[in-house]
Amino acid sequence: MGGGLHSFSVNVTWTGAGSEGTTSYTSYSRDHEVVVEGKPPLLGSADAAFRGDASRYSPEDLFVASLSQCHMLWALHMAARAGVVVVGYSDRATGTMRVESAGAGQFVEVTLRPQLTVVRDVDEAVVAKIHDDAHAHCFIARSVNFPVRHVPLVTEVVTPR
Repeated sequence: MGGGLHSFSVNVTWTGAGSEGTTSYTSYSRDHEVVVEGKPPLLGSADAAFRGDASRYSPEDLFVASLSQCHMLWALHMAARAGVVVVGYSDRATGTMRVESAGAGQFVEVTLRPQLTVVRDVDEAVVAKIHDDAHAHCFIARSVNFPVRHVPLVTEVVTPR
């Protein structure tokens, strides 16, 4: 990838104006579309706790997902660099957000629970280093002002086919 600046462009279009728009806090839907050129749209809304549609992706969902994705991609890179053959990866990521009485808020932590599936036993110290190095390199984790913890789960070993 190399050094330098990289730009990313996302279009967000509100689709929830209905017939009344923002005549009141309850008059409009929080529905919107998130579109990156050449990719399928993501249907977004506010979290259900904030009058959104729970069947759509919230900014909070996507934020936690971006931290998980970034860690995974770096962990796979670090595993390949370390000679660890990973054939499966999953993560059960959670985020905690504090909302103040006036309505503003912020994330206070995200916890990643990555699990690797590998083709042969790997020393726990090697797995720990893979995740530590991934965390140190993740662009998204390096950009936030709260702790992003990673708690690797037991690594599964499968027999190669």
